[in-house]
Amino acid sequence: MDSLGDANHTAVTGFILLGLTDDPILKVILFMIILCIYLVTVSGNLSTIILIRISSQLHHPMYFFLSHLASADIGFSTSVTPNMLVNFLVERNPISYHGCCTQLGSTAFFGTVECFLLAIMAYDRFVAICSPLLYSTKMTTQVCVQFLIVAYAGGFLNASSFAICYYFLFFCGPNRVNHFFCDFAPLVELSCSESSIPAVVPSFTSGSIIVFTVFVIIVSYTYILVTILKMRSNEGRHKAFSTCSSHLTAVTLFYGTITFIYMMPKSIYSTEQNKVVSVFYTVVIPMLNPIIYSLRNNDIKGALKRVLHKIIFS
Repeated sequence: MDSLGDANHTAVTGFILLGLTDDPILKVILFMIILCIYLVTVSGNLSTIILIRISSQLHHPMYFFLSHLASADIGFSTSVTPNMLVNFLVERNPISYHGCCTQLGSTAFFGTVECFLLAIMAYDRFVAICSPLLYSTKMTTQVCVQFLIVAYAGGFLNASSFAICYYFLFFCGPNRVNHFFCDFAPLVELSCSESSIPAVVPSFTSGSIIVFTVFVIIVSYTYILVTILKMRSNEGRHKAFSTCSSHLTAVTLFYGTITFIYMMPKSIYSTEQNKVVSVFYTVVIPMLNPIIYSLRNNDIKGALKRVLHKIIFS
């Protein structure tokens, strides 16, 4: 154990991440699968960012937010995946006390930014469908930048709450974290702190953010649904649904998993189930987002075809 002794306690100065499995064959298989997923995640999201930047027809608020969602996906996955890959190759995967805090804070930051961006994108769709004539005045560049500042500020504040409470936890016993990254719940289980406040505050801040952003999304899509049902044109309805389908898919996948992890009582699922769901929202969903938006969005498919056409025939 990496530890620092004193008169009464042994303070842990590092942790051992136990990872997903101890089976050596399964480790090799998972290493290859997750490495491929990570490479697709980085290349797919980078391609989305570049495509939006170079395609003038995608210079709209919706795609401005989508490019930042792609950036958050890269950051979110990179916070966890490289260390997880190392875990598959070594018998012991140590992480320092401060390194654990850095990983905890970065996952909280990018996860929170993604929550806010999904809510902002829902509001953007609400304005576009329910008040199309006012869209250009309501979603100006200044407003979009202000929304973005709120998203990143919210991410910073939530990550800070995790980091501060982490440093208020005292670890004096086992240092083996039963997870593939420094998630807060398994760290709290290892803590021997007498106060429950450091354990409760991050759950409260994260839960508040989830509830607020879900509320914005539900209200936005309630108004969108009412507006679509009032449309007389089938073509108009189809177009409105198609512009929302990719975002709704991304919202359902992301919030479905984080609700299971952070909002459901811990007694109803095991640590192994927690790990599987965590892999889905930290590794798989960041890969799926660019695929969802590219396959189900005609503007992005059209822009991609034009760029590829220019590259091939240049």
